[in-house]
Amino acid sequence: MGDFPLLRRKHIFIMKYLGTTLKVIAYVLVAVVVLLAFLLVGMKLLGFEVYTVLSGSMEPEYHTGGLIYVKQVEPQSLEVGDDITFNITATQTATHRIIEIYPDESNPTELWFRTQGVANDVPDSAPVHESKIVGKAVFGLPLLGYLATYIQSPPGVYLAIAVGIALVLFVMLVDVVSDYIKKHDGEENGGREAEKTEEKSEENQQI
Repeated sequence: MGDFPLLRRKHIFIMKYLGTTLKVIAYVLVAVVVLLAFLLVGMKLLGFEVYTVLSGSMEPEYHTGGLIYVKQVEPQSLEVGDDITFNITATQTATHRIIEIYPDESNPTELWFRTQGVANDVPDSAPVHESKIVGKAVFGLPLLGYLATYIQSPPGVYLAIAVGIALVLFVMLVDVVSDYIKKHDGEENGGREAEKTEEKSEENQQI
């Protein structure tokens, strides 16, 4: 019987350690999910368009499978050496580097841009009119394009939903464990206080 309080304290210690570990894991997972959501969707709130790199024409500047963050700018502010994203067709875009800028022959107020992929040996076959420009590529992040593409269609959509539900359940589990630890830790502290009070009472009676 004398070992029971010691075992109980060990149990509480283990539960405290487990609770702390689960909390750290939960915070990290939530932070990762929030960061990914911001990088994939939230950046649009700051005025960025997000595109997935589908080819290696801009290696090593932008890697295949990465994301490019594009900001809308005035064509007149662009310079040789800037990377721009432009429409090739109604459904297809490209991001290449400006190697030449020249005015339109019939309307000098409009600009044309000759572009080339960093990894390509020759310039693009057709120049880009300013009306086709989506914006200037500001920066890129590797690998995230694979994730962005995957979660946009089944089974990626279902997996993303499942991960979200699992994360919510995990956070709820952490709360349950934390409440359990607080409850039993309080009982343990209360028991110790009661023992101390009883010991003091016995000492007073002996005196």
